[in-house]
Amino acid sequence: MRFGVLGPLESAVPVGGPRPRALLALLLLDAGRVVSFERLVDGLYGEEPPTANALQAQVSRLRRKLGADAIELHSSGYRLNVDPDDVDVHRFTQLVREAAQSDRAAELLGAALDLWRGPALADVDGPFVEPERARLEELRLTAIEDHAGARLALGDAPVTELQDLARAHPLRERLHALLLRALTASGRQAEALALFDEVRRRLADELGADPSPELTAAHLAALRAEPLSTTAVPAQLTRFLGREDELTRVAELLGRARLVTLTGPGGAGKTRLAIEAAARQDAETAFVDLTSLREVPQAVLAALGLRETSLFGGSAKIDPIERITTALTGRRLLLVLDNCEHVIEDTAAFVHRLLAACPGLRVLATSREPLAITGEALCPLPPLRPPAAVELFAERAAAVAPGVHLDETLVERICAALDGLPLAIELAAARLRTLPLADLASRLDDRFRVLSRGSRTAAPRHRTLRAVVEWSWDLLSDPERELLRRLSVFPGGVTVESARAVSDVDTEELLTGLADKSLLEVADGRFRMLETIRAYCAEQLGEREQVCRAQAEYFLGLARTADPRLRGAEQLTWLARLTAEHANLQAALRWAVDADPPLALRLVGALTPYWRLRGVRGEVEPLARRLLDDVIEGLEEEYVLAYLAAGPSPVDEHRRRAEAVMATLDRPLRQPYLAVGWALFSGPPEVNRPLTPLDQRILGSDEPWLRALARFSMSYLDLIRGEQSRAGDEFAAALGIFRSLGDRWGMAQALDGLAALAELRGSMAEAVTLTEEAIELVGQLGAVEELAELWCRHGDRLRDTDPEAAAADYRRSGELARRAGVPATLALAYLGFGELARRRGELAEARRWCTRALDECGAGWQSTTARSKVLRALGRVATDEGRFAEARTHHGESIRIALRQGLHPDLVEAATAAADLARRSGDTTLAAQLNRAQDKARTEARAQPLTEVLGELAIIW
Repeated sequence: MRFGVLGPLESAVPVGGPRPRALLALLLLDAGRVVSFERLVDGLYGEEPPTANALQAQVSRLRRKLGADAIELHSSGYRLNVDPDDVDVHRFTQLVREAAQSDRAAELLGAALDLWRGPALADVDGPFVEPERARLEELRLTAIEDHAGARLALGDAPVTELQDLARAHPLRERLHALLLRALTASGRQAEALALFDEVRRRLADELGADPSPELTAAHLAALRAEPLSTTAVPAQLTRFLGREDELTRVAELLGRARLVTLTGPGGAGKTRLAIEAAARQDAETAFVDLTSLREVPQAVLAALGLRETSLFGGSAKIDPIERITTALTGRRLLLVLDNCEHVIEDTAAFVHRLLAACPGLRVLATSREPLAITGEALCPLPPLRPPAAVELFAERAAAVAPGVHLDETLVERICAALDGLPLAIELAAARLRTLPLADLASRLDDRFRVLSRGSRTAAPRHRTLRAVVEWSWDLLSDPERELLRRLSVFPGGVTVESARAVSDVDTEELLTGLADKSLLEVADGRFRMLETIRAYCAEQLGEREQVCRAQAEYFLGLARTADPRLRGAEQLTWLARLTAEHANLQAALRWAVDADPPLALRLVGALTPYWRLRGVRGEVEPLARRLLDDVIEGLEEEYVLAYLAAGPSPVDEHRRRAEAVMATLDRPLRQPYLAVGWALFSGPPEVNRPLTPLDQRILGSDEPWLRALARFSMSYLDLIRGEQSRAGDEFAAALGIFRSLGDRWGMAQALDGLAALAELRGSMAEAVTLTEEAIELVGQLGAVEELAELWCRHGDRLRDTDPEAAAADYRRSGELARRAGVPATLALAYLGFGELARRRGELAEARRWCTRALDECGAGWQSTTARSKVLRALGRVATDEGRFAEARTHHGESIRIALRQGLHPDLVEAATAAADLARRSGDTTLAAQLNRAQDKARTEARAQPLTEVLGELAIIW
């Protein structure tokens, strides 16, 4: 007979009115043990003791209901003759005790909590009820907390459940500590920190107490949680002046709107105000300067520290907006988009889509015009009022002419003549180094009087700012003007060396002088021009063709110098150097595509390794696509590289030309990365396909990097064919050469291949060691996506020997994949949790994780591979549950994917899973057939036996 007190009293037979129910409840709470007469009397009657035989009468009535042997009389009291396992409260406490000693804590605690049907003793009355109900409720809350902790350890963050309980128990510290941990694990670090502050204040106000060590530790973990690798707002070298009212206004708008746009003319101080406002926000911030960029999503990807393509990946490319959305889901972030005006339509569409998909995102934009989308809050910047304008002028003047006396009336006149525009005021103040204040005031007046009759179609504010820049231009020497206008072709700033490429003057001294005059900014050896000044200087550049060609040829030379070094020990140094020139490299390529396609193709050839290591193909695609109309004699190799950089082409002729070049290319490669790109594009060659002239040259090359690449390529062909021994020799040889060269990319590739081989042989300890070395190398290259993938593989290889460490690896992989926006790797991390649960026998939990993994799989070959693995896992879960028809459906789809991809290891895994299903469902003939095919494939070192059997299964299933 089953009984329950965790909710309304539950009994197999009705026991009567309030007193019998209360008596039964008292006996059930101590089922199997003697309950003293005193406890029963106090529990039933309290301070109104009954007559001497009242308790005996109640027991007799209850015994008649339950059976003569149900209640035993002892010398000290009564005992309910019931097995404690038949009473829900005792089953609950037993499951909680077992969970404390088990690695299946989440499952056991979930089962314990499922026994609760409502408030304990819900329909029982008596003096004992309230104390017992409070005791049992405390046990339930403790079990809920233990359950949440166990789920967190498995990578599951029950945020919503914990939030509901925390609201009901605002002073329960352990509950809030778990909620902090869950928020942090979900990437909601800012919410976790805000919650801690709220709880800390509540404890102090209501209890006069400090947070417990557990709550403090959860707070520290939230503080240490790894954020996005965002581009911080630029540090400012001068004090922020004159916009305190607008600063307050921006803070208010950001408190109630998710898109705030600062509008105003060039030079109004929009950027400086946005930087200051962002710095004062208590939120994670990413800063994106769109001044010299045209592809908004790619710029935001870079600012978030995300890559657009995989370092090891093939031709598949994820939509950058989808990647950003995946990375920002569940996070709170302030995104600052600066200088949106020249890409206003693209920015508006991008921001609208991103805000709709990411509830925790806010955007602070600066533009000369609104984005004009729903929900936008505008903050126009008026001219600086006289007190603030005068203070700004005085502070900037003191920096260039210390001790100079300023007549406040003259300063007010100057600021008024400049319409209170901060940039104009700063430029004017900089002239006090060489001009007296009175001369400065009079020359400004003259200049504006002349320019006031300029174009009637231009806004007055634009005429005024142009006048300031033009006046500053007129005060320069001829060599200064020549250099400044030529520097306008460098959107990413210049070094002394790159400036020399476009000018014959004494570059270093002139750069320093222009920086002193506030016409250039200098930081870390680079000189940058304010955009307003650069636009004016570009108008003065009559020799544009000559200067742009000189710039493009300079960067072609730089890229060619970097090319071999990007394959050696100086890889990181040169990658950083080219990254600093990224905007200039794009500008050079953009000009060459229009003006000199052969030069553009040479740039494509020289820059391919940099683009591949940086993962910035999206910025190159539209330019490369414009170079595909004709193959230029002598630049056939560069044509193929442009074809690969352009992404999928709708014109079949482009592919035919590229294939024809690759089939006939018979000379040493100018760009060795062509072999890498073409192999990833075309896929593994057919086993018996004749070698092309290029194949023969690469295989016979004396150049070490190409020789290593050839050995690496052969190793993967051997692996695809199932020839593990030969594959291992080739991987090891490739690793040795890459290691001698110092190429981290090559080393990580070869180590990853060796780890895969070790796993196939069952040498998991070796596979783990090799994976850890690859992780270290990829970490040096800053490739977050590959780190996520490698940590997931690391977890796979620890799953059997150290499940706890594997779970930690899956958590790390999932967080990196979520931050980087790589859904395929996130799916594999979820799959890892599912496999851990299945091995513990928690099939419902395993199915839940695998279903989440399947939901993450999108388009592209990475997701297709992940989908195949997840389907096999779901097939194994269904097999364990005895759902053989469902298992065949999952395995059938997985087999079809494996056959399309044709990779021997994937075919082996699919065959192994299918054989297990056949055996366990009673089809011993099919199981034997599959086992024979696997043995034959291993013996003959080829995939054909597996392909034949699996092909038949794919049709049947």
